[in-house]
Amino acid sequence: MAARRNAPGSGPALDISVAGLAARQVAHTAVSDLLGKDRAFALDDALAQADRDGRLDPADAGLARAIATATFRRLGFLRCALHERMAQGLPEDQPRLVALLATGAAQILDLNVPDHAAVDLAVRIAKGDPQLQHLAGLVNAVMRRVVRERDAIFAASTDPLGDNTPDWIGARWESRYGATTARAIAVAHLRGAPLDVTVKDAPETWAARLGGVLLPTGSIRLHDVHSAVSELPGYDEGAWWVQDAAAALPARLLAVEPGERVVDLCAAPGGKTAQLAAAGAVVTAVDRSAPRMERLSENLARLRLEAEIRVGDALALGNDETFDAVLLDAPCSATGTIRRHPEVAWIKTEADLGRLAGLQSRLIDRAATLVKPGGRLVYCTCSLEPEEGEVQMERFLARNSGFARVSVRPEEIGGLSEAIDPNGDLRTLPSQLDGETSSTQGGLDGFFAARLRRER
Repeated sequence: MAARRNAPGSGPALDISVAGLAARQVAHTAVSDLLGKDRAFALDDALAQADRDGRLDPADAGLARAIATATFRRLGFLRCALHERMAQGLPEDQPRLVALLATGAAQILDLNVPDHAAVDLAVRIAKGDPQLQHLAGLVNAVMRRVVRERDAIFAASTDPLGDNTPDWIGARWESRYGATTARAIAVAHLRGAPLDVTVKDAPETWAARLGGVLLPTGSIRLHDVHSAVSELPGYDEGAWWVQDAAAALPARLLAVEPGERVVDLCAAPGGKTAQLAAAGAVVTAVDRSAPRMERLSENLARLRLEAEIRVGDALALGNDETFDAVLLDAPCSATGTIRRHPEVAWIKTEADLGRLAGLQSRLIDRAATLVKPGGRLVYCTCSLEPEEGEVQMERFLARNSGFARVSVRPEEIGGLSEAIDPNGDLRTLPSQLDGETSSTQGGLDGFFAARLRRER
C-alpha cells in the first residue's frame, strides 16, 4: 500500500511514495520556514526540522538540499522571473506559495531534473497542502510557463548585485568596497564554492591523492566532488577535515607552539580547534551548544586529535586561568559565507548587525581577560560587515590600551597581500583567489581577523 501523509481534515492525502516527492516536500517546507517564521534557523536546521521523522534516504536528502540551496542561490532572479509571469505579481506575503514556486523554478532552471517531474511534483505538493490546494491550477500554469520561457528568463538574469542580492546588503557592499568589488562579490556568490580541506601534514601528498589543488594559503581545494565526503581518501584515517581556505587563516595567525595553552572560544564546528591541536597546542574548546560540541568531539576522535571540551557560555568562563593564546571566532551575521550558505542573504536583516555587534564586543572584552601578559589574541568573524570586523577592532583597542595590533604579513597567508587591509588586519573577500586558472578558481569566504598582543 502506498504511503500517504496528511492531517485529519486537511485536504487530499499526499502520496509520499511517489519518486522524488518527499525530497521536494522537505525542500519546500525548509525554504518556506526560512522565508517566513523561522528566519533564525540556518538551512541545515530547517532541512533537519522538515525531515524530523527521518523519512528521506541519503539520495533524497541530497536532492532536498540541492533544491533548497539552488533556490536561495538565485532567489532574487527567481522572484523576478516569477513576478513577471503572474498576472497579479508574486505574493510576497504568502511564503508557502513563494517557496513552492521558487523551488519548482529552481529545479527547472538550475538543476538536472526532468521538467515534467518539477512541474508535476510542485502541483502534487500544492494539492496536498491545505493552504495551497486552491492554488494548484496557478502553480501548474506558472511552472509550465517557466519551462516554455526558460531562455528568456536566463537572458534577463544579468545583474547578480542588483537583481540577486537583497537591497540592504548590496548598498552596504557598494558603500564599503566600491561598485566593482561589490559586483564581483555577488558574482562569486552566484558561482558557489568548491570543497576546501585542511590537512594535518603532507599537503602536497594529499593534494595528489585527493586530486585537488594545493592553494598558496595551505588548504587543498577540490573541484567537482561527486562522492560523499566520507568516501574520499584519508577521511577514515583522519588525515584532513573540511574547512574553507579563508576559515583556516585565523588559527594560523596565532602561530602556536607545541605545548602552549590555547583556548578556542565559540569553537564549534571545530575546524580551528583541530588546527590548534594538530600544531601541538594544549587546547581548550568552549561553545554553548552541546549538540555542536558533541559533533566536534566526534570529529576530533576521527582526526586522532585531543582537546578539552567545555560546553558553556564563553562570557561565563571563570577568572582564575589565563592562556598563551586565545582565538575568538565570534557569532556574526555570516554574510561572508553566502557562497556556501546562500540562505544567509535572505534570512538576515540589517537590524541583526547591531545586536550581534553588542555580543561581539562583550565576547572580545572577555577574551582579553584570558590572555597572559605577552600572549596573543586573534579575533575573527565570517562577516563582510565592518561593524563586525574593522569597527569592532578599533573600538576594542580604544578601550583596551594594554593590547597592541600585530600586523599580518603576506608570507603568513600564502602571499595574498590583497587580503591585508591598511591597518594590517586580515580581510578576505569572496572575489579573492578566484582567478581563471585551476589553481586559483573558487574564491574565499569573507573573513575579518585581527591579531593582538597583550603588552601588559
